Amino acid sequence: MNIIEKTDEEILAIAKPLWRDLVKSSNEGKYGDFARNFSASLALAMDQVVAGHQFANSELARNLADDADALGIIRRGEHVTVLYRQRSTKKPGEWLGRLVLGYEDGKVRIFGASIF
Repeated sequence: MNIIEKTDEEILAIAKPLWRDLVKSSNEGKYGDFARNFSASLALAMDQVVAGHQFANSELARNLADDADALGIIRRGEHVTVLYRQRSTKKPGEWLGRLVLGYEDGKVRIFGASIF
């Protein structure tokens, strides 16, 4: 199955708990939980030392607000990108969150995640 064939509502229903878990794990600095739903390729690409340093030193990564607004979905190839308006509990302003989802071994996995 290709995830781009799902409706926006179906994609958002899948993405919301995944994004919520990423935010929670980031705020708690728990890299293992943060990477739990990563695709194999993303897990291999993530450097645990760099991620751990980010969790320890980034005020934004450790203080993300629980609520985020889904802004839209982009479909491309075998992946969808869900864009979020993300806020911080400590820093004023808004950030753009990006969550890339697709299937791997029959399960939806995270192929990319970032906040700009």
